[in-house]
Amino acid sequence: MQTRQLLPDELNWVKVSGVSWAGKGFYYSGYDAPKTGENSLAGKNEYHKVYYHQLGTAQTADKLVYEDKTKALGFRIAGVTDDERFLFLSLTDSKADGNKLLVRDLTDPKQANTWVTVQTSYEFDTSVVGNVGGELLVYTNDHAPNFKVVRIDPRHPQPASWKTVIPEAKEKLEGISQAAGSLLATYLHDASSLVKVYSEDGAYKYDVELPAIGTAAGFGGRRTDKDLYYAFTSFTYPTTIYKYDPATNQSTVFKAPTVDVKPAEYLTTQVFYASKDGTKIPMFITHKKGVKLTGKNPTYLYAYGGFNVSLTPGFSAARMLWLENGGVLAIPNLRGGGEYGEAWHKAGMTPNKQNVFDDFIAAAEYLKVLNYTDADHLAIAGGSNGGLLVGATMTQRPDLCKVAFPAVGVMDMLRYQKFTIGWNWAPEYGTSDDKAQFANLYQFSPLHTLKPGTAYPATLITTADHDDRVVPAHSFKFAAQLQADQAGNNPTLIRIDVNAGHGAGKSTKLQIDEWADIWSFAFYNMGVNLK
Repeated sequence: MQTRQLLPDELNWVKVSGVSWAGKGFYYSGYDAPKTGENSLAGKNEYHKVYYHQLGTAQTADKLVYEDKTKALGFRIAGVTDDERFLFLSLTDSKADGNKLLVRDLTDPKQANTWVTVQTSYEFDTSVVGNVGGELLVYTNDHAPNFKVVRIDPRHPQPASWKTVIPEAKEKLEGISQAAGSLLATYLHDASSLVKVYSEDGAYKYDVELPAIGTAAGFGGRRTDKDLYYAFTSFTYPTTIYKYDPATNQSTVFKAPTVDVKPAEYLTTQVFYASKDGTKIPMFITHKKGVKLTGKNPTYLYAYGGFNVSLTPGFSAARMLWLENGGVLAIPNLRGGGEYGEAWHKAGMTPNKQNVFDDFIAAAEYLKVLNYTDADHLAIAGGSNGGLLVGATMTQRPDLCKVAFPAVGVMDMLRYQKFTIGWNWAPEYGTSDDKAQFANLYQFSPLHTLKPGTAYPATLITTADHDDRVVPAHSFKFAAQLQADQAGNNPTLIRIDVNAGHGAGKSTKLQIDEWADIWSFAFYNMGVNLK
């Protein structure tokens, strides 16, 4: 960092990995190099391992820290506490939705090659926040669907010996960090952040005052620091870094972006609408103040609905073009996400996946009832699991919208588990290897529910040639079948980025080019002229 020169160290075949610094190197996870003839982009990833790399050495000299030769499918990810006393491992299983947790005291010679199992079940999500002396602070939904924080002595790791530090609350505890001698707990209240400060023994201090309704994240720092930092963002509030002093409960702007956006010129409201089964679903709606609601406003409906992911308010410079041209942005928090804890997640996974599509369809219909838009001026969008959402919605309700944007979507639900890390999604979706799950998947698999001679929306499918998470074959097959089955004049196009992957790390130029194509496609097919 002092010289800002790139080090010669280079690591290959690192995937589903963090970087946990310790001593003169770091822990990371990866796979063996593909064997001759194996497809490195589409082949199934098996036998995840944890290594320690010392800076200045070759990867071939890296120390193997953990492997399980009896378990081909699952992730193994290492972490280290801030004081480098404890090394911990998160282990997942392809048939479950949580993780086991192992820990080793690096200061105890007796534990040099011994792991203590802190969480024995794959059923729950369990992770280490930090430590206070010889005890671990652990974040878990073990018998607490909205999560809690407990203190665990690795010498007595049995759940009966766990001490509750922050109990489960009505709101979901979305995240927890240990910094500056405090615990900072980020809760979700109707999909927006609410941050509370506690002492390390769990005594409540106060709430952090945030600039507006939105998303706060980070709160990073060392336990011994006096200050820490967090980021705040919302739909029309560019991501801003704040410096926070827990002693005074004061936040000051540390770094604000130079983006010419005036939040006061926009309006964001949150509504709650009824889905098909009557469940109330929250949705954020944003547009420029003064926009007249004609029932024909161009509207971009974006969602995800899966994997316990919470879709909270966030700024996107690309979306500002849409809003500047009189567009409406609508983001519903569908079941399958994590906005209301594990019960909300389970209501949209495996046999309940149809709830997610019903929630999305109901959001579109509600926008029409509120006179925001109509079918000719509505675009639906989503990426990855959200690409599946768009694909399933447009095949079930081709009359719902004018434009569809399924991005890097899981379109073949009968074979997804056969490629790269697709096996990891089995707890969320189920697999075609099971007879009952096959029947459920077949009912909504976008590739298999297209019907010849149907007038589908104008569709721009996006993928990338090096996507090794959701392999591009999903999009290729869906595009080909949709082109064959499409009736009417609505176009079906596929856009393939070259030398790009699932989306993360995409260059600014590639992002600009992609968004230019997306908005051009939307405005053109809706018959809307740019200002």
